[in-house]
Amino acid sequence: MTNAVLRYSALILKLKAVMLENIRIILVETSHTGNMGSAARAMKTMGLTNLYLVNPLVQPDSHAIALSAGASDVIGNATIVESLDEALSGCELVIGTSARSRTLSWPMVEPRECGERCVRAVQNSPVAIVFGRERVGLTNEELQKCHYHLYIPTNPEYGSLNLAMAVQLVSYEIRMAYLTAQEKQDATEHEAEYPPVEDMERFYQHLEQVLSNSGFIRKAHPGQIMNRLRRLYTRARPETQELNILRGILTSMEKWANKSSGSGLK
Repeated sequence: MTNAVLRYSALILKLKAVMLENIRIILVETSHTGNMGSAARAMKTMGLTNLYLVNPLVQPDSHAIALSAGASDVIGNATIVESLDEALSGCELVIGTSARSRTLSWPMVEPRECGERCVRAVQNSPVAIVFGRERVGLTNEELQKCHYHLYIPTNPEYGSLNLAMAVQLVSYEIRMAYLTAQEKQDATEHEAEYPPVEDMERFYQHLEQVLSNSGFIRKAHPGQIMNRLRRLYTRARPETQELNILRGILTSMEKWANKSSGSGLK
């Protein structure tokens, strides 16, 4: 394995380890500890663990732990800061949730696009999803600190989502985008190696020789056998290792035929 391949594999492993860890879920001035616990539970079910609490009106307590339902580590390791600027420090991408239109228009994303953008950006630096206060959301000043505003297209006749529901929905889309990215990386990492054209030509020559020596192909009337076999193997497109196996089979057949001929067997 080359040094370049080793470096690439190490990069993939590192990416897998830090990708979700570098996504910050930020709750601003949360007023109910139960919402903290429920949000932590929503995060952990989707593999997110990096919770920030900005100037919480109440501190996490036993009620938050109870509603976290096994995600007490997310609550216990939450970073508590006094300002949104502190929570956003070092982030390349910031997306703020907004349930209502604002006077100043801003680039908007829906949850699916939010997840895709987060997974792309987190390969370089942390990203943040900001959720506002339970009753009034984020202020215009806070939203202007965000690169995009996240809008959840709920039922226009009843669009009520509590904080934990919104965190769950966004966390789900992030996880789906993450899994899709991993599938692509795995496919690239394990991409098959195919033989060059000249190796395939040597295989066809070898195959024709063995088939002719065995009498399967009659030199006087070869017909379309080799053309059809070429089409067959072109369609199958054998990998390098598979081609080596085929060449090994042909060589083994030749040795067996020579041995049989030498011993007088037919």
